[in-house]
Amino acid sequence: MTTATTIGSGEFTYEVAVNWETLPPGYTWQEAAAVAVNARDEVYVYNRSDHPIIVFDSDGNYLRDWGDPAMYPRAHGITFAPDGTLFLIDDGDHTVRKCTPDGKVIFTLGTPGTPTEYMSGQPFHRPTDVAIDPNTGEFYVSDGYGNSRIHKYSPDGKLLFSWGEPGVDAGQFNITHNIATDADGFVYVADRENHRVQIFDSKGNYETQWKNMHRPCALYISADQHVYVGELGAGMNVNKNMPNIGPWISVYNRSGERLARIGNGFGEGVGEFIAPHDMSMDSQGNLYVGEVAWTNMKNLGEIKDGIRSLQKLVKV
Repeated sequence: MTTATTIGSGEFTYEVAVNWETLPPGYTWQEAAAVAVNARDEVYVYNRSDHPIIVFDSDGNYLRDWGDPAMYPRAHGITFAPDGTLFLIDDGDHTVRKCTPDGKVIFTLGTPGTPTEYMSGQPFHRPTDVAIDPNTGEFYVSDGYGNSRIHKYSPDGKLLFSWGEPGVDAGQFNITHNIATDADGFVYVADRENHRVQIFDSKGNYETQWKNMHRPCALYISADQHVYVGELGAGMNVNKNMPNIGPWISVYNRSGERLARIGNGFGEGVGEFIAPHDMSMDSQGNLYVGEVAWTNMKNLGEIKDGIRSLQKLVKV
């Protein structure tokens, strides 16, 4: 009899679903960079492969796929809008595309394949993610690896304003890697290489910051307004096996109090993470975590093809 592996604590306890998803014959992905769940609990996996969007049901059964890999050369972020449309953010193509659920492009922001000047502040230079204001439909783009900037847009894609610059002070950034909004419209930014999450109001005014985290990479705010932070953990061999720095998922309330940490540290074992990069949640409270495991292992000096890069954590 196999004993299930549980991770987390208290109300944030999860059982790890091993080998959850089933890919069609011949399908592979290098890694699942991002994941989002729609209102029907269909799981959209935005991945780095010849099939950029692969859709599963909540049991892991393959439903469909779409996307031209030439249009999506380096998947990075995916976000559903309340109306069921979705945003795809590609940091290799330097674009943000709004699409229908079956992949028809509604509009494209940015010039495909052409970045703006490094740290110019102009959109985009390797953008990373989108978050939507739940009250207005306006949206924010974190930009990204080649900028230290947040851009705010109208629902139809008109640039309203931007804020941020390189640095370590309040309102400055060192890789704006992920972005999320809460029910009141406050904006949470994973300021990855500054090891913090910064919080702003809808006008871009700095509110506060949360520290004591290691390379926050993924952000997700649940319907009950808990803030899930995927901490990437080690980025080089010198600290790969150091305890108590992640990778893991930390859970906070909106006051910044850490309520739980989920995960057993670095590794390929059940209950461990390599590089939690993005996450989403279904209506049952189950978590889906996309990991850039191949990239992180490469950065650590070891290329491992076929390594696990998608996990489902079932709420206990």
